[in-house]
Amino acid sequence: MARVLIVSLVWLAAVGCGVLAVVMHGAWWVLAAFVAALAVVGTIDLVQTSPTILRAYPIIGPARFLAELIRPEIRQYFIESNTEAAPYDRDTRDMVYERSKGLKGEGPFGTERDVNALGYEFLRHSLGAHPATDLTPTVRLGGPDCLQPYDIALLNVSAMSFGALSANAIEALNGGAARGGFAHDTGEGAISPYHLKHGGDLIWEIGSGYFGCRTADGHFDAAKFEEKAALPSVKAISIKLSQGAKPGLGGVLPGPKVSAEIAATRGVPVGETVVSPPAHTAFHTPLELMHFIATLRSLSGGKPVGFKLCVGARTEFLSICKAMLETGITPDFVIVDGAEGGTGAAPLEFEDHVGMPLTEGLMLVHNCLVGVGLRRHIRIGASGKVATGVDIVSRICQGADFTLAARAMMFAVGCIQAMKCHTNRCPTGVATQNRGLARALYVPDKIERVYNYQRGTIASAAQIVASMGLNGFHELQPSMLNRRIEGQRTRTYAELYEWLMPGELLDDPPPESWCSDWIEASADEFR
Repeated sequence: MARVLIVSLVWLAAVGCGVLAVVMHGAWWVLAAFVAALAVVGTIDLVQTSPTILRAYPIIGPARFLAELIRPEIRQYFIESNTEAAPYDRDTRDMVYERSKGLKGEGPFGTERDVNALGYEFLRHSLGAHPATDLTPTVRLGGPDCLQPYDIALLNVSAMSFGALSANAIEALNGGAARGGFAHDTGEGAISPYHLKHGGDLIWEIGSGYFGCRTADGHFDAAKFEEKAALPSVKAISIKLSQGAKPGLGGVLPGPKVSAEIAATRGVPVGETVVSPPAHTAFHTPLELMHFIATLRSLSGGKPVGFKLCVGARTEFLSICKAMLETGITPDFVIVDGAEGGTGAAPLEFEDHVGMPLTEGLMLVHNCLVGVGLRRHIRIGASGKVATGVDIVSRICQGADFTLAARAMMFAVGCIQAMKCHTNRCPTGVATQNRGLARALYVPDKIERVYNYQRGTIASAAQIVASMGLNGFHELQPSMLNRRIEGQRTRTYAELYEWLMPGELLDDPPPESWCSDWIEASADEFR
């Protein structure tokens, strides 16, 4: 066969070079060694059984895998435009990098985006614009039953666990939060020493694995929760029902990654694989969820308690609303995670096709709470691809009160979107437990960058609001956000979507477009 003949000829060439080295000059040994190495590679390619491309193309086949290995870097640095990369384009990443360094993030020559493209969005401005004044706006988390309300910033660090991120990255994020006075969501991996080192405000996320407050068999441990919830840094508790990148799916932390440090943080055995189930065991119905919220609020001494979810169906969230009405128990906040949200690792099918995008989910949750007359008691957070001041303003127009960012905060601590989070080989030491890589992340510098990024983005959002002629974020309305729907036609979000009036779902009959879902919803089951 031709491929066997080719490898044989390479061996003959290697032998020939060796002969020349003996007869003529020793320098021929260099070439002989190189050709012999190629011959060895070719022989291995021939005898191995997988992959096929190496058997079919010995010696040159490995070049294909080398090209595939460096393809992302080649595309990122030499091919992609400033506006086309995903999940975050170059312009957005550069803006975060510059803002984190204390620069203004300005650009020359006008926008590179296609303002006539379907789906393009823009905000209304005003001839009555004025300078921004309030650069540190906050939103109070705390309903009628909350004894220790918390004033949360408009932009905060979204859920990222110790284990998914390195110790240095967690420490830098918390240090930035402490300096800037904004909140740091722990993620479901529990409260590590790096979350506490700088004293930044924490939102303690409780996932289905109950890490940090679990029994030996993986169930909720009230005593452990009460102990940790009393920590001064813990300002709020968030129950993770689902997340955007992999809604309806649990998680697995392989045993080799469960170091002594991570095991101590999560409350699990060292070196053993840990599974987070798809659903909670502490509750199974919307009614039980409400009672669990009340339990956590009581055990925490009255701190704000809420939940995070990626919306699956309108009926399911309406079922939760019915449980609120039936029990009289309400969460202090709801964090809506969009399907476009990120994670360290998730099945591609889930990332691409499962879960409701943030825009639809956010407006649905807002409308449901308005429709049952509970919106005034419950604050809504938006999580999922929030990076800029425009993102903050747009999400508030769509129904949010505050926002949280994960990947943008990762950019601030040095992430370059290498897309290697799941490999433990993050080149910047952000999403890895490799101590050598993580050590390169210099914490004091990154604390400053996280602080700068958050402060600069809030200032940008405040200036946008002022350019709209408004006196504060509370004046933002759906009518102020426009979307191109076809050709030269645009519509405001007030025109594009139905917005319920307070208590409208409680009318008899409810609005026709909501009637069937409202009837189907049940406080006795998630449906």
